[in-house]
Amino acid sequence: MLRSLVHVCLFVACGCAMATDHWVDAWAAVPDSTDEPLPAQTVRQVIRPSIDGRAVQIQLSNLYGDAPLLVGSVHLARHAEGAAIAGGSDHRVTFGGKPAITLAKGEARWSDPVRMKVSPGDALAVSFYLPEPIHAPTIHGVAMATGYALPGKDAAAAIRLDGAKTFDTRLLLTGLRVDAPRPERVLVVLGDSITDGVGSTPDRNLRWPDQLASRVQAAGQADIAVVAAGIAGNRILRPGRDPFVGPSALARLDRDVLDRPGVRWMVLLEGINDIAASDIVKQPDEAASADEIIHGMQTLITRAHARQVKVIGATLLPLGGATFPPYSEAGEAKRQAVNQWIRTAGGFDSVVDFDAVLRDPAQPNRLRPAYDSGDHCHPNDAGYKAMADAVDLQGLRERVNVTMR
Repeated sequence: MLRSLVHVCLFVACGCAMATDHWVDAWAAVPDSTDEPLPAQTVRQVIRPSIDGRAVQIQLSNLYGDAPLLVGSVHLARHAEGAAIAGGSDHRVTFGGKPAITLAKGEARWSDPVRMKVSPGDALAVSFYLPEPIHAPTIHGVAMATGYALPGKDAAAAIRLDGAKTFDTRLLLTGLRVDAPRPERVLVVLGDSITDGVGSTPDRNLRWPDQLASRVQAAGQADIAVVAAGIAGNRILRPGRDPFVGPSALARLDRDVLDRPGVRWMVLLEGINDIAASDIVKQPDEAASADEIIHGMQTLITRAHARQVKVIGATLLPLGGATFPPYSEAGEAKRQAVNQWIRTAGGFDSVVDFDAVLRDPAQPNRLRPAYDSGDHCHPNDAGYKAMADAVDLQGLRERVNVTMR
């Protein structure tokens, strides 16, 4: 009893802990590169948690910055429409009790808790003021959501940002955690541009992880958060090299998946860019065989199992007719070999066969026309829904330990 009273008193005194806190990641946009230099400005971005919470924290990152970065003020509010927030919903966000924060080169920082109840799918607006120009801002390159930037003085608390320009990346904002009312479990999708939702309708939150999160909640599994950790152009084996982006899946596994509080499952949907590299980048050391890709997958599984995280293997989607990444017969042979291993080798704890769900029965090396965004590589909204619907929710109801293979 005394210990509980002390814990409650600490929360009242400092506002930085709860009597029974269950902090879990509820949204993410993993950093993958830098953008062009930015002038001093106010930035507003809209995000949505995948589970409910009694309080929230946000993460800002200067991971790829080349100098310390000053953020003058940060605010969190409910989003209204466009660049506007709902009146009366604004909360000042602090870091170590201070309204401004300087992020060192390479640093990411979580904010102090903000006492604000949120529900799955709530539209939250994160606004911050950058009082100084930034030479190399850290971004997540593909947001599939509109951000707003207003040059000039600090307007982070303003209801409207009249005259704001729009952008389509995630700028500095890399994470959202919630203090859940119960212990939560987290499913993280480690993927590429398909997990990033390329081909879906911007601002409608119809990426397949978004639609999976909605389906999980509708099924009454309110204790499961879904976090997308996709990077468009990402590879399993090798780091970014134009046109490929970000650290390899092997290099970022801990940061983007295993180190997240409450993570229980990882869906792996990568490998198509490893295959495509053989046709795009002519240097021999950039190419990857099917065996090398499979070995990379095995390494990811082994490392996840060592942290008691189950791994769901996802088959690679058809690429026939695509010009970027380019389709080739050699690449198709690799895709078929990798998919055969995913389906039959027993390396994964379970398998979701996206290839079988989305391929055209008349031309199995192509996406179904009804699911094709038009580039013959990325699904459209309906295709992403079909992917979300293909995930076995029964397996997520089980609270069993990982069976090591």
